[in-house]
Amino acid sequence: MADVERRAPGGDDLWCMAEVDIFADLDDTEMAAIAAAAPMRHFAQGELLHAPPQPMETLFILKQGRVRIFRLAPDGRALTTAILTPGTIFGEMLLLGQQMHDNFAEALDDVTVCVMTKADVQRFLLSDARISARISEILGHRVAQLERRLSDTVFKSVPERVAGTLCLLADEEKRRLGVRGIAIQLTHEQVAALAGTSRETVTKILNEYASDGLVRLGRGRITIVDLSRLREASDAR
Repeated sequence: MADVERRAPGGDDLWCMAEVDIFADLDDTEMAAIAAAAPMRHFAQGELLHAPPQPMETLFILKQGRVRIFRLAPDGRALTTAILTPGTIFGEMLLLGQQMHDNFAEALDDVTVCVMTKADVQRFLLSDARISARISEILGHRVAQLERRLSDTVFKSVPERVAGTLCLLADEEKRRLGVRGIAIQLTHEQVAALAGTSRETVTKILNEYASDGLVRLGRGRITIVDLSRLREASDAR
């Protein structure tokens, strides 16, 4: 069961808002009002933040950790449609065009989110033209990412999907860690779930990439050594 933390907005609460692109134009007073309406919740690694059906409309603002969005195929395989990093908004909110449908949201790490109800979204987000415009832009970008990942699942080989998954995660970390030596905290089993294949297959592929000098492997960690060559491997046809 996720923990809920309700408290008066302070520096930590404002950081939750300041890291989100849609709030970039707001001042501290405006962000404090939103933070007060968005209590924090904590989820342990592997815990589901959302599972269909979930009738209550809720908007999550990801503050800490990573979240995997996936759906289940009829044969039971999990298809990852997005990997979310801090600063991302997601959830079931029809008035924002946010629909999880039959998607699950799983914590890849220990996760902290700020939670907003439908009433507070209407009050604080949709009433502000700056925020509503940014939301439309972000959601459009997310649809494009989903289409690309679905296309990759159909047309790309397993090694290409594994390389593409690592590139996607590396791109998310690049802003903080630079292009070379990007460390990704994932097990082989987690990479397999993200790429839609088996752990044994991922281990074989990662060992090959390590031998070729593209990555360096450690316990629960994959370090990207050559992102350019890994990107080429993800786009090979």
